[in-house]
Amino acid sequence: MNTIETDLPEVLVFEPRVFGDSRGFFKELWNRDRYQQAGLTQSFLQDNMSRSAKGTLRGLHFQHPTMQGKLVSAIRGSIFDVAVDIRRDSPHFGKWVGVELSEENNRQIWVPRGFAHGFLVLSDSADVLYKVDNTYRPDEEYSLAFDDPDVRIDWPIEPIHLSAKDKDGTRLKDLTNLPHIGDVL
Repeated sequence: MNTIETDLPEVLVFEPRVFGDSRGFFKELWNRDRYQQAGLTQSFLQDNMSRSAKGTLRGLHFQHPTMQGKLVSAIRGSIFDVAVDIRRDSPHFGKWVGVELSEENNRQIWVPRGFAHGFLVLSDSADVLYKVDNTYRPDEEYSLAFDDPDVRIDWPIEPIHLSAKDKDGTRLKDLTNLPHIGDVL
């Protein structure tokens, strides 16, 4: 497995080995020992999967105070996956990284706790699988504005399908005004 560092030191991209032949292919999406050797020591509590149409933007989501780290894979189709550092005490606060994940490149991205996460579907549709290291708590979920002018994410295509929550995401500068957030993030 190949591990790639990003401009945000805690966010990692993994390229698992793929073994293919005339029958198809085999790859490990998760192997605790292999990922621990690569620096990912989290225990995962839940697996999630979504299917989305082209132009769907999901995110930029985060939970607080029960934060989640996510290991994300596009198992069918392709997505542009983004992590934004929302930790106020971080030297990378407000910075983002984006990487294309697809069934062709087999890449995965590790999005640690303290980061907002989202993705935009680039193919006709995409199936996205993500392992999370904490349980989902809808009452603690928030959305950072995908079009925040202070973050300036360079989305590769125009997002056309968004939930109401994602259309009305909170700007980075206003995060401390959200319930339960205060100055903790």
